[in-house]
Amino acid sequence: MRERPLRDPVMVAAFEGWNDAADAASAAVEHLSLTWDAEEFAEFDPERFYDFQVSRPVVTIRDGVTRDFSWPTTRITACYLPNAPHDVLLVHGIEPSFAWRTYCRALIDVALSADVSMIVTLGALLADVAHTTPIQITGSAHDAPTAERLGLAASSYEGPTGITSAVQVAAVAAGIPAITLWAAVPHYVSDPPSPKVTLALLRTVEEALDIEVPVGGLPEQADEWVEQVTQIAAEDSEISDYVRALQERDDEAVAIEPMSGDTLAEEFQRYLRRRRPKPGSAR
Repeated sequence: MRERPLRDPVMVAAFEGWNDAADAASAAVEHLSLTWDAEEFAEFDPERFYDFQVSRPVVTIRDGVTRDFSWPTTRITACYLPNAPHDVLLVHGIEPSFAWRTYCRALIDVALSADVSMIVTLGALLADVAHTTPIQITGSAHDAPTAERLGLAASSYEGPTGITSAVQVAAVAAGIPAITLWAAVPHYVSDPPSPKVTLALLRTVEEALDIEVPVGGLPEQADEWVEQVTQIAAEDSEISDYVRALQERDDEAVAIEPMSGDTLAEEFQRYLRRRRPKPGSAR
C-alpha cells in the first residue's frame, strides 16, 4: 500500500461477472481510473479468492518475445483530486469464487486503514426496459435521507445476490456508510459496451460523492448507441413492436409478458451478432 496520504477518501467499487451486465459498472470504474490518473494502491492475492478454471489468467505477447502473465484479482487504485473535497479509492475486481466473507473483510480492512468515509458499490442488471428511455438507477443507502437525495428507487428484489451487496453489508457492519447503485440494462441489447448505462452510473456517483466527474465523450457515445440500436430494431417488426411496448409501459404502466420479451431478446442478440463485421472484412 502506498504511503502518500489521502484526503478524506471515499471508495468506489465494481466487480466483473454476475454484478456487471453489459460491463457497464466496471466500465464506470475504468473511466474514473483513466480520467483521474489512478495510481496503484493495493492488490489482493488471487490464490485466496479465485477459481482459475472459472476466471482464467491471461497471457499476452509483448515485443514478439516477452510473455506477460496476468492473474485475475482485485486491484485498488488511488485518485488524488486536489480540487475536490475527497480523494478516491477505486476497486476493480472480479467477483470472487471463494471465501466471500474473508474477501469482504480484506476489502473493509483496506477501507478502514485508509480512513475511508463512504463506500459506493456499482452494479448493472438486465431488465425489461427500453433503450430509448432514461436509465433507471435503483439501490440502497445507509440512511433514508441519502437515498432520497440520490433519488434512488427502492429495490424490492429478494433472492440470490452478488458481491456488491455483501460488501455493502460488511461496510455498514464496520461503521462505514455505504451505498449500492444498480443500473438497468435493456435485456435485448446486453452485449457490451453500454455507454448510456455507464453514463447514468457516473452521474449518480457524482451526486453521491459531491465530486465533479468528467464524462468526456460518453454523452456522444450514448447518443450514438441509442441511434444504432434504434436503427437495428427498426429492421425487425417484432423487435420494434416490443421496444414500443416497453416505452408505452413506462408511460402508461402497461404489463409486458416476460417470456415473449426473453425470446425476442435472444433473437435480437443473434441479429446483432449476424450484423457484426467479420475479422478482415470491409467496414
